[in-house]
Amino acid sequence: MITVADIEKLSQLARIDVSDEEKASLAKEIEAILSYVAEIQKASADAPVKEDYLRNVFRGDVETHESGIFTEKLLAASPDREGQYFKVKKIL
Repeated sequence: MITVADIEKLSQLARIDVSDEEKASLAKEIEAILSYVAEIQKASADAPVKEDYLRNVFRGDVETHESGIFTEKLLAASPDREGQYFKVKKIL
């Protein structure tokens, strides 16, 4: 349980001035937060691990086709080109 003394020690370590009203309020809020975190930890510990979570769904970093094989088709479909590049308006 978080006490006002704990809040005073934390505020001293953090070098933050905390009024007496804030100390009582912070003690209640921090206690609520810690109890919520404890519930989450308990739920996480009880959850079963499925094999699907451990499977890699990304493909390896390999070339899927020969480099430049589609370049001409893509450039032919563009509205404007300059050599082997798309021509676009200047962006500043």
